[in-house]
Amino acid sequence: MEGTSGVSGGDASVSAVLPARFAYLDGPTPLAMAHRGGAIEHLENTRPAFEACVAMGYRYLETDVRVTADGVPVVFHDPILDRVTDRTGRIEHLPWAEVATARIGGREPILRLEELFGAWPDVRFNLDIKAAGVLAPLVPLVRRTGVADRICLGSFSDARVAAARRVFGPSVCTSLGPRGVAALRLSSYSPRAAGLVRLPAGCAQVPLQLGGRALVDERFVAAAHARGLQVHVWTVDTPEETATMLDLGVDGIMTDRPAMLKGVLQARGRWTPR
Repeated sequence: MEGTSGVSGGDASVSAVLPARFAYLDGPTPLAMAHRGGAIEHLENTRPAFEACVAMGYRYLETDVRVTADGVPVVFHDPILDRVTDRTGRIEHLPWAEVATARIGGREPILRLEELFGAWPDVRFNLDIKAAGVLAPLVPLVRRTGVADRICLGSFSDARVAAARRVFGPSVCTSLGPRGVAALRLSSYSPRAAGLVRLPAGCAQVPLQLGGRALVDERFVAAAHARGLQVHVWTVDTPEETATMLDLGVDGIMTDRPAMLKGVLQARGRWTPR
């Protein structure tokens, strides 16, 4: 599929020139994504946080997936309970019955991923696979709940991304792993490196900065679009950062401040509620 070798600036939408290869990506761009349910404005990865974002009109929710000792996929960022709950211990070493007693912020229970999938049938989920053991229980869950078109899988581990592509096949959207992102960055400067960007992937999901330097620029966005890849940036938490990314023509923005992002998009006439 052909993308665009250029970058749309200002308020021009790239959706008309960058067709989606996955159902997950078929929404009007830029895709507005609430990172962990809006971790600055809400209690991260909790049902009230996700509910608030959905009520605001968010169609895309970003979250993290870990798995308990007895194979239950849960919505949680850290490997241990200690930082955000009233309990301690490593999730992968605890059965769901114990993890279920923990309270985020002292009041909200940890969600099973299946609960999130079933809560809003038209909402899509960007899932950060936090551990290798997640995939084994995730595959039957996705198949049983029929959400393959509503998820995108990513990871900081190239091995996990590759494993996700093997077990799910072409029906599920994935993002580039770290090596793919590095290759894409290199290819933005040297066309000879283009072959290093391994597909299929639907998008490159990248931080604002890497090693203290800006990662996303016109070259990067153009290189991604030339390969039919969307560019999603995280975490974008100020109006100034949001404006810069929109002017570069990125296709998705993940934020811990969903009210802020909605406001900026509304001001530009680019907010598309669910």
